[in-house]
Amino acid sequence: MKTINQVKQTNDYSLFSKLEGNRNINRAHYNKLKKSIKEESLIVPIIINEKYEIIDGQNRFEAWKELNLPIPFIINRGYGLAQVQRLNSNIKNWTTKDYADCYSTLGNKHYTTYKEFKAKYDLGDYESIALLQNQKGGSGHNFENFRNGRFRVRNYKKACDNAEKVLKLAEFYEGYKRRSFVFALMHLINNKNFNFNTLTHKLKYQSTKLVDCTNKTQYLFLLQSIYNFKSSKKINLIYN
Repeated sequence: MKTINQVKQTNDYSLFSKLEGNRNINRAHYNKLKKSIKEESLIVPIIINEKYEIIDGQNRFEAWKELNLPIPFIINRGYGLAQVQRLNSNIKNWTTKDYADCYSTLGNKHYTTYKEFKAKYDLGDYESIALLQNQKGGSGHNFENFRNGRFRVRNYKKACDNAEKVLKLAEFYEGYKRRSFVFALMHLINNKNFNFNTLTHKLKYQSTKLVDCTNKTQYLFLLQSIYNFKSSKKINLIYN
C-alpha cells in the first residue's frame, strides 16, 4: 500500500487563494452545502496546488471558513486551470458563461466581446458563437474551441449586423430565436443570391406561413418557399 498526497488541516484561512480564471461561487450550491455542513461536516478535502490556490472545493472552503471550521486539504503540485475544468466537468459541467467568465478574467478580449455581444442581443450560446465566427451554423468543433480558449471573433461588425437581422424577424415569427431558425437564416445570409429586404417584404404578406420546424433544413426549405413566392425567377437559397 502506498500513501499519496496526505490530507492536511488548518484554521489559517489566509493561506488559501482563488485560482485566477476559476469560476465564481455558485450561491445556490454554496447555501445548500453550508446547510449540510452545519448538520454534519464530512471530511472531503479541498484540492490545492503548491501556491495554495484552490483547484477544487471553493464552495466547501467558503462554507467551512464562514462556519469557522478547519480546512482539510490535499496539495497537488503543478495543478492549474486545465485541471480545474477537468475536475469540474466530471462533477458539474461548466456552463458557457463559466468558460466566458474564466477566459475573460484572464484577459482574453475575444471572450469579453462574446459576453458583451450575448448581453446585447440575448441570443443563445451556440448562436452567439456561430455569429461571432461568421459560421453558417453551430458545430461541436466551434464549442470545443470555445471551451479550450481558442475562440476568436472574426468580424464583430458583421456579427452585429446579422444579429440585428435576426431581431428584425421578431415581428413576423415568435420563434425567431430558435437555434435551428437562426442557423437557417445565417445560411441564407451567406448565400450571395439572398437579399434580406426581399425576405422581410415577402414575410409581410406570408408571416402565417412561418411556423416551427424541427431542424435547420426544414426552415431552409420553408424560407426559400416564402422568398420565391410569386417570383418569376426562382432563387436557389439552399445550395450555393
